[in-house]
Amino acid sequence: MNILIFGGGGFIGSAIVDRLLLDGHELTVFERPRVESFRPFNNTEKVTWVTGDILSQNDISNAMQNIELVIHLVSTTLPKSSNEDPIYDVQSNLVGTLQILNTMCNMGIKRIVFISSGGTVYGPPEYTPIDEKHQCRPQVSYGITKQAIENYLLLYKKTHSIQPIILRVSNPYGKRQRVETAQGAASVFINRAVRQMPIEIWGDGSITRDFIYIDDVAEAFSLAVNYSGIYDIFNISSGVGTSLNELMVEIESTLNCKVDKHYKAARMCDVPVSVLSNQLAYQELGWQPKVSLRMGIEYTAKWMRQQLS
Repeated sequence: MNILIFGGGGFIGSAIVDRLLLDGHELTVFERPRVESFRPFNNTEKVTWVTGDILSQNDISNAMQNIELVIHLVSTTLPKSSNEDPIYDVQSNLVGTLQILNTMCNMGIKRIVFISSGGTVYGPPEYTPIDEKHQCRPQVSYGITKQAIENYLLLYKKTHSIQPIILRVSNPYGKRQRVETAQGAASVFINRAVRQMPIEIWGDGSITRDFIYIDDVAEAFSLAVNYSGIYDIFNISSGVGTSLNELMVEIESTLNCKVDKHYKAARMCDVPVSVLSNQLAYQELGWQPKVSLRMGIEYTAKWMRQQLS
């Protein structure tokens, strides 16, 4: 299948590219200008790397030539900082997505897989694990924009017969994550433990999240591109809640180290608990996570040590 991946050079995108190549797909990766390929591709891997702006119809149209399915991973903001400039969040992400959808309509492309945020679209849970029927009450602009994009995808399904698959990914971590942005507690904590640096924890460490290893996320996308069932939205998660304090204990045990922990004031944007049910993904996609938290910590630490050597 000819697949166009917006944001295919980033942390999540690069893992998806690697996974889809194993399935024999022909990929076009669309990235921002000056973003270079995350690795060299061999002659048997069919990858075209293009750069452009998702707000440019010309750039998008050129990239969509002969494409059968679109994967949309682009986000210009982070959950923790999106409230600082919600106008930019909407202009760059929501409007950019509408540009993608309109171009798909013009070019007759009918399928799109979108990465949403299981960690932010639901907001404070009424029950756990959170399933796809749970109401969405996002507390940050990042989550509000993700939900708005979901709603537009469903609108375009009704008005233009575009078939969306929306994957609400919980809290991914693993190789190639940009820890310098302090996004992703698991990868940030593992990185600092590997470097023997102190770790800052927001609040008392009781905040509980659903950590999912990046290879499991990529596997979900591999299955989603071939899905033709009746559901549009799936949680992609471990289904297991781990507090930040428990995460630290697991990192220290797995890596056989002791970490200096500094507790800071809690952040307003953090909901106390976010744990997602992955039963629908198992039922419909045949997907379930394979990498335990301990294994994921080992894999991530090994990759990070290789980058230091």
